[in-house]
Amino acid sequence: MRNLKQNIRLLRHQQGWSQEDVAIRLNISIPAFSKIETGITDINLSRLEQLAAVFSLSVIQLLTFNDDEESSNAAELQAANLKLLQREIELNDLQKKVIELFEELRR
Repeated sequence: MRNLKQNIRLLRHQQGWSQEDVAIRLNISIPAFSKIETGITDINLSRLEQLAAVFSLSVIQLLTFNDDEESSNAAELQAANLKLLQREIELNDLQKKVIELFEELRR
């Protein structure tokens, strides 16, 4: 639930909506929505369902919105790290070959 307020803010920004736009869709005041988005107000299940509907998501999607993105970013980072490791191994092999060739030339 700690990421819920971040998810709500991110989704609102992605839609290009102001806090007023979302407040109107929820039929609540702007300060009431602001308190939801900043985490001051705890959200009950009914309000959570309303928020999910506003963004055309399920409650689960709303709660895990950033988690999916972070998982994707973590997988991309892991793949990039693997490529980097492979390149380092290749570089070390090439350095060894250069040293061997240099030593052959000296003989």
